Amino acid sequence: MQPRDALRTAAPEVPVAAAPRAWLLRPAGPAVVVLLAVVLLARAARVAVVSAQGGMDNAFVVHAGQVWLHGGAPYADRRFLYLPSAVLFAGGQALLPAPVLRVAAPVVCVGMVAAGWWCAVRLFRVPARSRFAVLGLLGLVLCWAPVGHLMNLGNWTAVSALALPSALLLADRGRWDAAGVVLGVSVAVKPLLLPVVVLLLLARQWRALAWMVALPLAMSAGAALVMPDPSGFFTRTLPFLLKGGDTLMRPFDCSLPAVLPRLGVSPLPAQVVALAAAAAGLVCAWRRWRRGDPGPARLADTAAMLMLASCLVSRPSYEHYLVVVVPLLVAGALEAGSVTRSPWFWGALVPQVPEFAFPHLDASTRRAFKDAFTLCGLALVLGVRCARPWRARQTPVGSQPCRRSTADTSGAS
Repeated sequence: MQPRDALRTAAPEVPVAAAPRAWLLRPAGPAVVVLLAVVLLARAARVAVVSAQGGMDNAFVVHAGQVWLHGGAPYADRRFLYLPSAVLFAGGQALLPAPVLRVAAPVVCVGMVAAGWWCAVRLFRVPARSRFAVLGLLGLVLCWAPVGHLMNLGNWTAVSALALPSALLLADRGRWDAAGVVLGVSVAVKPLLLPVVVLLLLARQWRALAWMVALPLAMSAGAALVMPDPSGFFTRTLPFLLKGGDTLMRPFDCSLPAVLPRLGVSPLPAQVVALAAAAAGLVCAWRRWRRGDPGPARLADTAAMLMLASCLVSRPSYEHYLVVVVPLLVAGALEAGSVTRSPWFWGALVPQVPEFAFPHLDASTRRAFKDAFTLCGLALVLGVRCARPWRARQTPVGSQPCRRSTADTSGAS
């Protein structure tokens, strides 16, 4: 054997899949980073030009804050759908001068979405300046409509889009109490992340659970003491939500109890189907946590499954709620066994591609059918991944083994 042949035989063979992964993990060029910054600033500027209060949804909460500051009852407006604790944050916005609010609200909203993506990629130990991180956020902003809708509306879902990945990042590093505080503050602003309580129960993190529950309760109790008619949340807001809102909200509600009756299913069977689907999602989340395989995907998959299960049954559910879940899952695309490795995952996202047309579903009042397709598709694909047994895979030659997450050794049952 020639010496050159011997060297060729001894050299380790690099897997084909390692080449694109290595390319994605390298730092992004300055031009791409500048392009991302320009796109994000353009999104914020567009909202500032169109809306004086940072988006239509943000205008509702600002109005409620103004009513409260002038001695009125914020729950007199049925569109204020938040806990009493949220009045404190709404009042803070209402105190800002109009020109400042016009610019600050969309900038903060865009910043929260970007920061949430950064926390998600850091959860999976991807460098923040990598091509994957920069191009991934650029792709979500430009090629996935719910992100743009969230920014245009100025909806407080942006708080949850930041809170969930940041809380999971803290939990992955063993800081469960801090994660509970982050989740508690998020629920105080908007109770979208309430299903994550189940994750804390599965992990047996009782102090984190106490923080998550106590913070919004204490803040709501404090706000109720300085608010006229705090019982309006129970007498007006909750019945309003349970009935599916009003004629403005119902056409955009993509939950199963809202969509199935529009397809001819009676309300009671529709509710039964929705509850069964949510229960199945809860079981899938439990199985995913019980699997206990190493890596941060355990936290991300379980939390995402819980959120999707709740969106199937709770009213109202809107497509921009998926901004809390999808970036978290996409951030783990470089992990072996990620749900994003399935073509069905991307197929479920196709209806949300801008300018993608469905026959007879282009009208805004029918968009909920496309949104329900995406929601159910994501829940089904992730549910299958969570429920199936996990098999350890060999670490590719030349790659570094992933350090064991602190979440894998805490709360395993």
